[in-house]
Amino acid sequence: MSILNYEFMQRALISALVVGLCAPAVGVFLVQKRLALIGDGLGHIALTGVAVGFLTSTSPMWTTLAVTIAASIVMELLRSHSKTSGDVALAMMFYGGIAGGVYLTGLAADKGVANLQQYLFGSLLTTGWTEVWTVVGGGAAVALLMLVLRPWMSAICADEQYARVAGLPVAGLNLLLLMTTAVTVSVSMRAVGLLLVSALLVIPVVTVQQFTRSLKATMFGGMAAGFLIAGAGIITSAVQDVPPGATIVLIGVACFVVTATAAAIVHRLRRTWRRHPPPEGEPLEVELPSKA
Repeated sequence: MSILNYEFMQRALISALVVGLCAPAVGVFLVQKRLALIGDGLGHIALTGVAVGFLTSTSPMWTTLAVTIAASIVMELLRSHSKTSGDVALAMMFYGGIAGGVYLTGLAADKGVANLQQYLFGSLLTTGWTEVWTVVGGGAAVALLMLVLRPWMSAICADEQYARVAGLPVAGLNLLLLMTTAVTVSVSMRAVGLLLVSALLVIPVVTVQQFTRSLKATMFGGMAAGFLIAGAGIITSAVQDVPPGATIVLIGVACFVVTATAAAIVHRLRRTWRRHPPPEGEPLEVELPSKA
């Protein structure tokens, strides 16, 4: 019997494919803006959201969504309206998120702390249909929003000053990017886990970036790569009976290593070709007929 005949595998595969498709749609802009680690920061903050869910007996996905969106707003305000630099603001959110999660988890010791691991490292095989449709809805909204706003997001990634002079709402677009990242982290935590969530935002993008030359090609290529990597990870984890989150990330890393190596070889061959072009062939000797 095919493993896809099992209902839990169908739920896991649908969730993983949606996450694999929507995460690179956001991640391509984070990579361009040198904010690749923002997913990690929000992933640590999401630990507080999960703990709030345990403490209040509420679905951790919804409390995580609320906490990460609030944190993204605070992070952007600190970065743009205070003397605190972006990396310092991110570090503060890192530390505060972990500390808040550990503290609240201690208070909720009798309310499901044993389930914390499935949010830290992912547990797609235990998701219900309600969670699946939440992931599908959130992922579809993120992907659609990024596709619609791609020209404006591309502009602020290329040159914020020029985009501001051109009349684009740069501050609003930056805030929207962080908020969509927060949504992506929240819907992805059951797929790969909070500690690995940044991988799906970054790895598919930097993998296809080895051979693409435009932001549009990188975006669509990254979404396709994320889709395939997530699907392959779920199938492999089911066959080998290993954690799906770690499997997805390892497959993604392997794809990056292969493409980066191939790109380096191609680049080296091109440079060698330009420096030492092959010798031109000798002109053919044509034997003319002798005069009678």
